Amino acid sequence: MTTEFNLPELGEDIDAGDVVALLVSVGDTIEVDQPVLEIETDKAAIEIPSSVSGVITAIHVEEGGIIEIGKPILTVDTEGASGEAPTPPKTPEKTAPVPEAVSPPAHAEKQEESAAVASSRTQPPTETAEPLPNFSRWGEIERAAMGGVRRATAKHMVTAWGTIPHVTNFDKADITELEKLRKQYASRVADNGGKLTITAILLKVVAGALKQAPQFCASVDMEKEEIIYKKYYHIGVAVDTSQGLLVPVIRDVDQKNIIELSIELSQAAEKARNRKLGLEDMQGGTFSISNLGGIGGTNFAPIINAPEAAILGVSRSQIEPLLINDQFQPRLMLPLALSYDHRLIDGADAARFLRQLVEALENPFLLALEG
Repeated sequence: MTTEFNLPELGEDIDAGDVVALLVSVGDTIEVDQPVLEIETDKAAIEIPSSVSGVITAIHVEEGGIIEIGKPILTVDTEGASGEAPTPPKTPEKTAPVPEAVSPPAHAEKQEESAAVASSRTQPPTETAEPLPNFSRWGEIERAAMGGVRRATAKHMVTAWGTIPHVTNFDKADITELEKLRKQYASRVADNGGKLTITAILLKVVAGALKQAPQFCASVDMEKEEIIYKKYYHIGVAVDTSQGLLVPVIRDVDQKNIIELSIELSQAAEKARNRKLGLEDMQGGTFSISNLGGIGGTNFAPIINAPEAAILGVSRSQIEPLLINDQFQPRLMLPLALSYDHRLIDGADAARFLRQLVEALENPFLLALEG
């Protein structure tokens, strides 16, 4: 008996993936849970395990192609491997049966129409991209298909920019003393398998600030006209990879010390660059940090990672003259940029939040004093 193994559900809002590698061939004998395909979705690179055992009689995908959820990957002769009864395919979690379509009553139609006048009030108008000109008229061109991560980033950024009213506040922190401490204790963190970076320290600083400013750890539900306050502190950190920007999430930041955060952040960044992040590794964030200091730049305004309410952008620190006790002194200054959802957060709130971050960075003792 032959059966088709189809691409299973992979997670919320994932409808397709790019085929990165085929791990089997026609004629191979496979077992249940054996990886047969590697795909790159809009969230991560994933190995797909088979839900059936038997001999492969046909392969319906090819490397470099795109496969949609529910489409066939393999045809398998489930009796070709042995005389044993075929292993039934794994089934996704049970969901409630979908009722047959019925004509809605008149009052339901009115309710739907009402919900649609409401939708137009809460959703901003969307722009349709203009057709591109024929660029080859002016010279040689090359077209390349977007990868899964780049495609997802493009869609997500357009949605975030089009639905969230962004405002960005800027400030600077004098991290001269903090940098001395960072260098002093870097080897201790390295001995434990981590790297003591400004980002790792900022994770702890941001978590403390979020506890005192809950609107920065929230999301706006315009459909229900509600604000969702989250009682957990999971912070995403943007990582630059060869596939594009990935944002692994460091969980329960408030419950971990800086050494633990340094280790976890180093491991997450390595997994991101090696395409080993799973779907769960990039979900559930309540706030994000994007640090471009290792590359350069004096400042930038990051786009909010929807449905979060704010994101902190960090640029390269540099020595600047600062007037202290009527004398200019060379100080190491760190530029910070806070982009926030203006539906939920006012400018004064953002200024206070940034000031709290600055004070914690400038007075490292506050990290131990306030947690």
